[in-house]
Amino acid sequence: MNKVNDVTGSDEMRDEYDFRGAVRGKYFERYRQGTNLVLLEPDLAKVFRDSEAVNLALRQFLAEHGEPPPLSK
Repeated sequence: MNKVNDVTGSDEMRDEYDFRGAVRGKYFERYRQGTNLVLLEPDLAKVFRDSEAVNLALRQFLAEHGEPPPLSK
């Protein structure tokens, strides 16, 4: 099924798109340094609600188990 865009010829933004208070390029430098996006399964997302919780758990795991061997290519 194809989705048809409503083209009215207007370049106006919709009312629900409110960018007041936004900062252009706020995360640009962090993005240039590299990103690592990891998607959690729903049951894990209930426990690890933010990146701070995930980072804490991973650091604790590494402290107890050491670093994993490098991946072979």
